[in-house]
Amino acid sequence: MKQPRAWQRMLSGRRLDLLDPTPMDIEIEDIAHGLAFVARWNGQTRGDFAYSVAEHSLLVETLFARIEPKAPAKWRLAALLHDAPEYVIGDMISPVKAAVGPGYGALDERLTAAIHIRFGLPAQIPAAIKKKIKEADRLSAWMEATRIAGFSTTEADKFFGKPDATLIAGLDILLRPPVEVRNEYCERHAALLAAL
Repeated sequence: MKQPRAWQRMLSGRRLDLLDPTPMDIEIEDIAHGLAFVARWNGQTRGDFAYSVAEHSLLVETLFARIEPKAPAKWRLAALLHDAPEYVIGDMISPVKAAVGPGYGALDERLTAAIHIRFGLPAQIPAAIKKKIKEADRLSAWMEATRIAGFSTTEADKFFGKPDATLIAGLDILLRPPVEVRNEYCERHAALLAAL
């Protein structure tokens, strides 16, 4: 029996094998483009534009820098890329991930390792850094939940934890056209790579 196709052609012309991804088939332009068109919260947000995974990733990187102000550029880059596999596998809300089971996690891990290697990071991020990125991710989720996804503060506190107000002070949720977000994501990636 013929194996089903497990690769996707990217706009760059690369062909990414989802079951065996290689760093050489990964381009930041493909990641930025894909993430700018993937909606968080399954698109169930207020506003004229979907809140994209690219926009979320930019916010997470900013929050991570507030949590760990002395972190080197490589860990800020890891924060920016924390959801990068979603450029090909999409953004599944937590209940769906739980229903899909461990196969989703394994696919995500393979893609993450290839992406990290492609951009000069270790395949696996140290647990302490990963924990801080996850903290920034939860802060972002709380902000998104309360500002654009219809959650009450009490409900968001229950699911994402009550945020440290100083960490989110002055930050806003941006809803912009995908092309603007894509370009900013690429620019931020380039700046962090240059700082490595």
